Amino acid sequence: MSETPVYIELTATVVPLEPFRDVFIAQLGKLGFDSFTDTENGFQAYILKDRFSSESVVETLQWNGVDISCSLQEIEQVNWNAEWEKNFDPIDVDGRVYIYAPFHTPKQGYEHLILIEPKMSFGTGHHQTTQMMIQWTLELPTEGLRVLDMGCGTGILGILAGMRGASHIDGIDIDTWCVENTLENTERNSIAMSCKQGGAEAIKDTYDLIYANINLNVLLADMDAYVAALVEGGTILFSGFYEENVPALRERAEAAGLTYEGMKGSDHWRSVKMRK
Repeated sequence: MSETPVYIELTATVVPLEPFRDVFIAQLGKLGFDSFTDTENGFQAYILKDRFSSESVVETLQWNGVDISCSLQEIEQVNWNAEWEKNFDPIDVDGRVYIYAPFHTPKQGYEHLILIEPKMSFGTGHHQTTQMMIQWTLELPTEGLRVLDMGCGTGILGILAGMRGASHIDGIDIDTWCVENTLENTERNSIAMSCKQGGAEAIKDTYDLIYANINLNVLLADMDAYVAALVEGGTILFSGFYEENVPALRERAEAAGLTYEGMKGSDHWRSVKMRK
């Protein structure tokens, strides 16, 4: 009989809480933590014991001006679905998009109802960066467009583009779990969308609209690949960075041949629209 997997549960208190809770969660995800739950004062994160490195965690959970305290304990395998079900509430975006999970009752009166089962993937629509991308999509004429969702997470942006008439949708994510989850969610919503694992090197086609909701360093590093994949006159939507990062993003994007068209903001987060 195989042994029951043992996990490390990290409980963190973060001051100030926002936007740094999401920053630390994203960083821990890169270290191999594979599930997270929000708490009133911070979050809990889980990783298999044999993948845990205390040194890497200590290095990651540091930020000037932020006070973060953590405790660790070993636990046996967690029912991840039960954990996120306790913390996943339906999302209303501007009274036009309603995002819900299988255990919620669909709510009528919206232009688009999106069924998402996120499990351990990012991009449920709760975070400001995703909501701003949804708002952009509601403003754009997406009928007949070829769309790329970079860092697709749960596939929610590609799904919405499909609901709004996009003719072809591809998703790319570096995380195998996200690829699988995107394909599951597109099937749930009856949207035709391909998805493959990788980074910018996985882009093999050209598009009228590109979503790039990723961290700033990746956006800057992969900018040329995004621009090369965008048709003349095409639109790219960037998200996943703070207000103070906008000048660096614009400088890099404009040097690559893009023109600034507008910006959205939510708390400290920003999203930028540009055109080729």
